[in-house]
Amino acid sequence: MEAFKVYTGKTVPFMNNNVDTDQIIPKNYLKRVDKKGFGQFLFDDWRYLADRTPNPEFVLNYPQYKAATILISGDNFGSGSSREHAAWALMDYGFKVVIAGSFSDIFYMNATKNGLLPIALAKLPREKLAALAPEVEITIDLPNQVVKTATDEFPFTIDESWKYKLVNGLDEIGITLQDEALITQYENKMMPSYWR
Repeated sequence: MEAFKVYTGKTVPFMNNNVDTDQIIPKNYLKRVDKKGFGQFLFDDWRYLADRTPNPEFVLNYPQYKAATILISGDNFGSGSSREHAAWALMDYGFKVVIAGSFSDIFYMNATKNGLLPIALAKLPREKLAALAPEVEITIDLPNQVVKTATDEFPFTIDESWKYKLVNGLDEIGITLQDEALITQYENKMMPSYWR
């Protein structure tokens, strides 16, 4: 997993409440066997018209937001089913951060363990971020737990264990590999002599 320390990017406002995982990535696109390729189906029912042409009224299709990598949203983001594909789709599309009023617990865990940073902020800071011009960049400083604009700083909280994993780029495998020497030592001790 790629380490996340300080990141600067452009935002896109998508201030809907109760965006569930079926809306993030519809179930009919869950047949892939790896984490890649889901971005093209992100928010599929909103992004495309019935004939599969881009919906010109959906914010992610606005030309001025094509470079956005930070999604600003409403309350209760990622509710619904426990599919990890929702985090994969957001990341595969190009998002690095989702800032919302709140997140479902399962989506939050799926996001963090895949390197997508979910940040919970109150409504007023999110409204300020959503009102920024498309060309304006903001900075996410994870070690200091603050979202910075040219004029404001918005502190956020994150569990220390998730912060440690993200800042150091450690997923479950990476955490396990920190103890590789001890694991090897144990395996050698437990291995029958005729296997050595």
